Amino acid sequence: MRSHFLFAAAALLVATPAIGAVRAIGNSAARSCYLAAETRGSPTSDVLRFCDEALKNAVSHDEVVASLVNRGILKSRLGDLDGAMSDYDSALERDPDQAEAYLNKGFALLDLDSGEAAKPLFDSALAKKTLRPELAYYGRGVAHELTGEISAAYQDYRQASRIDPKWRQPKVELARFRVN
Repeated sequence: MRSHFLFAAAALLVATPAIGAVRAIGNSAARSCYLAAETRGSPTSDVLRFCDEALKNAVSHDEVVASLVNRGILKSRLGDLDGAMSDYDSALERDPDQAEAYLNKGFALLDLDSGEAAKPLFDSALAKKTLRPELAYYGRGVAHELTGEISAAYQDYRQASRIDPKWRQPKVELARFRVN
């Protein structure tokens, strides 16, 4: 059963362009880092150079925070979950209201099979008005399933599906449930 939940989390990563990339504007390395994080599929390790350059030459606090979150997304996709967690933590140290950092850190914890630790991060992402609330509800649904809270999981999958009715993955999860 647990492998199904991990499959659901992995399917989410494939089914969406990015978990919660933070937009950077202009023609800068920060913008390139954002675009790499926003692109579907598996990145190559050379895209991290955009983020590293953005962090080295950042012109604003917001650019640093955005680049840390985006680099964390790329590291997570490359399988470097410890590096991703470190980047999300650094972003949150600089901006405790950065909703996308909470969202992405929650998914990194799901990848580490830590549903209990992920739930409050999804709660924080929602409270801080993540740009992708459907992802936060979906991720929290996976976390609830991992911790045996089946009714709460169902409700979160339902909410994710309501927010983005065209997104298939919550419907796939909901189809497994039988409501009495």
